[in-house]
Amino acid sequence: MHKSVRILLAVALVAAMFMIAGCPTQTSIAEINKDPGRFASKDVSIHGAVSEAFGAFGNGVFQIDDGTGRMWVYSQNFGVPGNGNNIAVTGRVEQGFALRGHNFGVILRQTEARR
Repeated sequence: MHKSVRILLAVALVAAMFMIAGCPTQTSIAEINKDPGRFASKDVSIHGAVSEAFGAFGNGVFQIDDGTGRMWVYSQNFGVPGNGNNIAVTGRVEQGFALRGHNFGVILRQTEARR
């Protein structure tokens, strides 16, 4: 094998490793709820149907149901989708908070625009 081909393959392999390492983990809501400490402060992606949403001026919370469980997503400046929409969202798993009489246990704080 030519030296230049080996170098090109090595560079491609290293680039692929960086791309994989930089991608958020795709997981189910059941897995997060089963062991939230394992996912704490890590970026993950979940997808499912929006079952509830509250928001104004691009900020708010919405709940996603992926068939394995439900999770609240806190969205700041990313907008709030409507009920029934199927979406994927990436964010950081955090301990929840209380807002206007609702307790939001473990939440996903959105860190990227929805896909």
